[in-house]
Amino acid sequence: MQRSSTVALVVSALGITACQKQDTPAPAATAAKPPDASPAVKPAANAPPAESAASSAPSAPAGAAATLSATSDFDSASVLVATATLPPFPFFKEPSGQRSIHTDNPKERTRDFNRGYFIGEKKLIAVEGQLFIDVFNLEDTNDGRRRYSALEFHRNYENAITALGGKKISATQFTDEFVAQYGGYNAIEKFLHGQPVGTDQEHHSYLIRTPQKEYWIHVSTGSIPLHGNIAVLERAAMVQSVGLLDTAAMKKALDENGRVALYINFDTDKATIRPDAQPVIAEINKLLVTDGTLKLSIEGHTDGTGAPDHNHQLSTARARSVLGALVGLGIDPARLASKGYGPDQPIAGNADEAGRAKNRRVELVKMR
Repeated sequence: MQRSSTVALVVSALGITACQKQDTPAPAATAAKPPDASPAVKPAANAPPAESAASSAPSAPAGAAATLSATSDFDSASVLVATATLPPFPFFKEPSGQRSIHTDNPKERTRDFNRGYFIGEKKLIAVEGQLFIDVFNLEDTNDGRRRYSALEFHRNYENAITALGGKKISATQFTDEFVAQYGGYNAIEKFLHGQPVGTDQEHHSYLIRTPQKEYWIHVSTGSIPLHGNIAVLERAAMVQSVGLLDTAAMKKALDENGRVALYINFDTDKATIRPDAQPVIAEINKLLVTDGTLKLSIEGHTDGTGAPDHNHQLSTARARSVLGALVGLGIDPARLASKGYGPDQPIAGNADEAGRAKNRRVELVKMR
């Protein structure tokens, strides 16, 4: 006997009553910081600005392998705008008879700003915004929970997403050949926030577009015992929470500690300084102009993600870029030096994105 859809949506079209809210435009946000966070998809109308998929590579953690920067031809505008009234983010209740493994620690489910990886046109696509992740043990029948097959779990979410006007954008699976271009299975699992990856897993990506926003959804099953995973991302720019370190603050830190850490935005996996980083460069220049005797070593650092050799090369190139920008503004190169340390001198842990973001930095160190 065929089962009815049991992933409960807060929409009357599925016969379930609850509070609904109309989708509203995303608020404007300032430039994202720390670096390495540029979406690589074409935005919906009136969405926060981003580089187009055709011209930009998917974002990858600082120092990640170059193979992660393969561009994607997927155009999110190819998905029709949904007309359904969407329920509150992240849309879905727990599957009927199931219980999230995060029930006792719900904070594990949501990040106000993070990077999620989805598949479109057989390529991984990095998308940024508010990210919700949930996991279910589909074979655990403790506490009266009922079991789900992988097919039933996927079919429920596909039906629910379709009811909201969403579209499946990929059923590409993680074969050995697909995974190899992104650095192997361990690397892929990091990008998918721990969702299992392997030839015995099943993965599907979806997209819901409204006139103002994009919602990216990834559904997967796998592991022993069988688990079901759901990731829902509301695409948006990061709301800036770190203010600019001005000349006076830089000088104070240098006088007291001999060094100061700066977060300068570069293009993903490159040493190109982004336009929104120019105010930081201008403050460093002002510092050097104000104190004509000051000499600085410009030192680049990455997080612990990716190959160490690549990270050293990247941090060295970024430090040189900052030096070159200052020389271009008229600073005597004899007053400057540059060096890259890669991941060798972390100032925070690399286990989560908050720590990795702190480690991706450029330091100014006072030279005698």
